Amino acid sequence: MIGGEMLLWSDMSNMGGITDWRGAALELIRRLIPASGRVLLVGPHPQGLVDEVVSQATSAAVLLRSYPDACALGERHPGLAVFCGRLEVFAAEEPYDLVLALDGLLRTHSAEAPAAAWRESLGALAGLTAPGGLLVLGVRNDLGVDRFLEARPADREGGDDQWAPHGFDPTYPSGPAALDRGLESAGLSVRRCYAAYPARQAPRALLSREALAADLPDALTFPLSARGGERMLVADPLQLTRLVFRHRLGEELAPLWLAVATRPPHDTEAAATRSPHDTEAIATRPPHDTEAVATRPPHGLCTTDDDGTGLPLGLVEEGATLYELTGDGARRLPDGEERPIPAGRVVEEILVEACAREDVRAVRELLRELAAWLEAGGDVSAATDCLVYDGERFAAISPPAGPSTPPEPRIVLCRILWRFAVRLLAAGHHHPWPWPLEADQLALTLCGMADRPCGQGDLDRARKLDAELGCPGEEHVPTYRDLLGVRDRLADQLTGALARISRLETKLSYRERELVRAKAKLRRSQRKASAYRKTLGYRLSRRLARPRKVARRVIRLLSG
Repeated sequence: MIGGEMLLWSDMSNMGGITDWRGAALELIRRLIPASGRVLLVGPHPQGLVDEVVSQATSAAVLLRSYPDACALGERHPGLAVFCGRLEVFAAEEPYDLVLALDGLLRTHSAEAPAAAWRESLGALAGLTAPGGLLVLGVRNDLGVDRFLEARPADREGGDDQWAPHGFDPTYPSGPAALDRGLESAGLSVRRCYAAYPARQAPRALLSREALAADLPDALTFPLSARGGERMLVADPLQLTRLVFRHRLGEELAPLWLAVATRPPHDTEAAATRSPHDTEAIATRPPHDTEAVATRPPHGLCTTDDDGTGLPLGLVEEGATLYELTGDGARRLPDGEERPIPAGRVVEEILVEACAREDVRAVRELLRELAAWLEAGGDVSAATDCLVYDGERFAAISPPAGPSTPPEPRIVLCRILWRFAVRLLAAGHHHPWPWPLEADQLALTLCGMADRPCGQGDLDRARKLDAELGCPGEEHVPTYRDLLGVRDRLADQLTGALARISRLETKLSYRERELVRAKAKLRRSQRKASAYRKTLGYRLSRRLARPRKVARRVIRLLSG
């Protein structure tokens, strides 16, 4: 114990607030661990990451503020040096070649003393880094895209560790530019900065600044949306995340930043000779080099590493598979070959857009081509939300493992269209079919439009196939904005129905008045006719007309 330790508090007991770093971060850490050097973990980290560092590093140490967590970690790894206390009072005998603070700096303070400013804590962390060593720092973005998706306030998740409000530290980075300036003011040089997606709870992808500056294809950005779980969502994460990448805001609105910085070999002498004007210039330095941005290629990923870091452009985790972004595509790790990323638009987006325009012809043509692709040997585990179409061919974004026995293409198509119908109706998107139509009926209608009619038995088999693949479409829960959109649409339809009812009631009242007037006119006519029959002239005319009728009948009989 070094001072400032928390004897009864445990950060690991509340893992909901700690980032669950998995495949992408573990791969990056493996590449950064020196062959023979000292590694320091600062703050709480997932157990899998700690085990990986301890198994790979020749000398590892951990700094925690929680005494129970430190005892548990010491029992798990007897050979690990565990320090318990605050970051500000930790004085290492020798600096470390690699310092890992992926959880950030918020959990390096103690409740027994006022928390230091973020820049002061960063300075203490930089002092633990050896000249030429590396620092990996995680920084949560207060304006990340996940903050716009979550309905619950981010700083009121019910954790007991939130005894101090967040957001009042003026030195906390407000963006990538502020993060770069903070690292430079601490005597560090940024080697590469990654944006972590899709959420800060469990990032599955690390995209570098150079990769985000390029036009990323939909097949890469589509899986980077935060989906699933028991979260209360305000907006559709898929649509909002796609807009973030489309407008080149992937770095500014990233849920989390992961910076890899190095301490120059002679930073002590440089810091001693640095004047106050130099420090001010570093603090006011523009976030990005304008010339570098101007000469950056607008399309495609960067193929060279300007500073020779050897760090990956990006790492994307999809299920149990990990991919590394390269200059011309993606490479499956550990030893897969490089393949280009499929081009084209997501099929679900094309269908939703056609349904919004009520372009039934475009929907029919796309579904027919999709059915033909499946019959030609297409992926049986595909869905509209994981397929891209470039106008000529379909390609799966991340094809999962298919079933043991391949089903009929008609059943596969029925499953795909049933999943699309469920998502379309749950999201409240506009479509040209009757609104009371249920997902099953809409799926059968879409199958008929594809010239592959299906019945209820085929639909049951399609549901069974969907459950076998492990991605049931019925789990799609509408967001708040979807529900508000459906409510507004239903309110508009109700307003139109009420207006129509009002017009019909007005017309009915008018017709009823016309009917009353017609009945009154008929009664008057009947009374006049009755009075006319009682007159002498009418009776005489009837009697005089009777012999004429008799004569006509006699003549007809004689002539016939």
